[in-house]
Amino acid sequence: MRTVPRSRAARVVVTVLTVIVVGGVAGIVAGCSGGSHPAGAIQAQSPASQPASSSSSPSSPTASAAGASGGQTVGALCSSQRRAVVGGVYMVQNNEWGSSAPECVAVASGGGFSVTKSAIANSQTGSPGGYPSIYRGCHWGTCTPRSGLPVQVSKLLSPGTVTTSWATTQPSTGAYDVAYDIWFNKAPSTTGQPDGAELMIWINHQGGIEPYGSQVSTATVSGRSYQVWFGQQGWNTISYSMTTGTTSVQDLDIGKFVADAISRGWIQKSWYLIDVEAGFEIWQGGAGLATDSFAVNVRG
Repeated sequence: MRTVPRSRAARVVVTVLTVIVVGGVAGIVAGCSGGSHPAGAIQAQSPASQPASSSSSPSSPTASAAGASGGQTVGALCSSQRRAVVGGVYMVQNNEWGSSAPECVAVASGGGFSVTKSAIANSQTGSPGGYPSIYRGCHWGTCTPRSGLPVQVSKLLSPGTVTTSWATTQPSTGAYDVAYDIWFNKAPSTTGQPDGAELMIWINHQGGIEPYGSQVSTATVSGRSYQVWFGQQGWNTISYSMTTGTTSVQDLDIGKFVADAISRGWIQKSWYLIDVEAGFEIWQGGAGLATDSFAVNVRG
């Protein structure tokens, strides 16, 4: 992230999914059919069967969900619209916060989305035009139900407490990152800007863009090498940028990044993880970006 509080949106292309709840576990079964604006500034677009917002409930010991490629297009999001997907398990938001150029995403029946058009043309040395994304948790007070979040940071140090998988499609043109945006608050909840830290994980990028702040170090997390960036803009902004990019990650353990950030004094064990987002910060172009699958799993 490059500037002050905003919301973001992601795009995902997914199969038709069915939510099954067994013993407190929310799972999604895929069936083949053929990625500052406060949350209040985002317009909700949600069918009655998919609530636009709901209180997060951390009472379930485990919360898991997954997506898969495919599915029919069920709606389009432009500007700063959002839509609950997969029965409200996730929220897709087209968070065009730094540009007024036409930019939209198509939302698939299984909860995925893809950037269908983008005329964003920001300077690569400035802020991105938007962050189309998908999330689980609470974004500026707009929550997905039964997410398993918040989780106190101290618990993340136990391996496998919160893991995530993400597969993407990335065009060869434009200027964008492919990045997680993970938010920490000093209290278990907030209706506005989180006051703890923002942890970004760039799994890839296109063009001459860089994370917010300055590169301060390098790190190896789960066998992969990352540049470590840090900046302060009212909250700590921490970015881990893969030195060799990829299009997908599997069972990424968020706690391992948090442990490194704790060791540098940037995140405190008493804080709370409240939101896991994945999407595309777009500086230029971006049409063709897609999330092919996405999952966040929280172990009690």
